[in-house]
Amino acid sequence: MSDPSPSTPSTPSTPSKPTPPDPVPPASTQPPSYIKLAMRNMVKKGGKSLFHFTLTTTGLLALLVGLAYLTR
Repeated sequence: MSDPSPSTPSTPSTPSKPTPPDPVPPASTQPPSYIKLAMRNMVKKGGKSLFHFTLTTTGLLALLVGLAYLTR
C-alpha cells in the first residue's frame, strides 16, 4: 500500500543539507608559499616567537662560552 515500487527511488523524509564547496582551491591559483605562511604565523604569535628566539640565542651563546672556557 505505502510501499514504493522498486523503480522509484525512495527519498528521505528530512531534506538533506547542500554539500559545502570543495575546500581544494582551483589549479590556477597557487597556495601561499611556506615563507609567507611562516611570517603570518610569526606575526600572529609574536610573543611566543620572540621568547623562543631569545631562548635559542641565549642557549647558543651559553654553549659557545662554555666550550670556549673548556678548551682554553
